[in-house]
Formats: sequence, C-alpha cells, structure tokens
Amino acid sequence: MPYALALALTLLVEVPVYTAALTRAAGVRPARAAAAAVLVNLATHPLFWWSLRQFSAGPAAAYWTAFGLGEAGVWAVEAALLGRLTGLRPGHPLPWAAAGTANAASVLAGMVLAG
Repeated sequence: MPYALALALTLLVEVPVYTAALTRAAGVRPARAAAAAVLVNLATHPLFWWSLRQFSAGPAAAYWTAFGLGEAGVWAVEAALLGRLTGLRPGHPLPWAAAGTANAASVLAGMVLAG
C-alpha cells in the first residue's frame, strides 16, 4: 500500500474514533478533538511507516515483532500527546483508551484492505 493511501486510511479511521471518544467522554470541543487526532497521527505515522519498511524484506517474524513494538510505541506517544493537546489531566485514562481503540481500528482496516 502506498504511503499516501496508508496515511489517508489511518486518518479516515482514527479521526472519527478520537473525536467521538473525546467529545462524548471528556467534553472536548469537536474541532479541538479532530485537530488533536490529526496532529497525533501526523506526529507518529510517518516515523512508524518508514521505520517499518526496513523489516519488510526480512523474515516475517522480524516484521511482525517490529510491527507490534512499533504499534505499542505509537499508542503510547499518541496517548501522551492527545492528553496534552486536549487539556486532559496527566494520567487521565481516556487518551490511553482512545489511542488503543483508534489504532486497533486502523490496523484492522489496513489488514482488511491489504488482504
């Protein structure tokens, strides 16, 4: 899948998930929630995508290990950034839950489209 398509798919899936979670559970304004969702993805997606490419030609075990570790890192970074961008108190569980849900949804969507 070309990078531009992967980024577009990620934003198409994750921005609504983040926006719904933040507006309904934390009262964040929809525009602020959507902007935060786009920003956290722009901060993590390129680095994850280009870092993962080095494992695509090697053994499957290396690729999937890097994929899993990379997704865990993306989840943590997005949750931390999301909390700061939306003004939620440090340690609030919502950014972690939203980041986990949004990233799981976009991984699933990517796997469905790729396979």
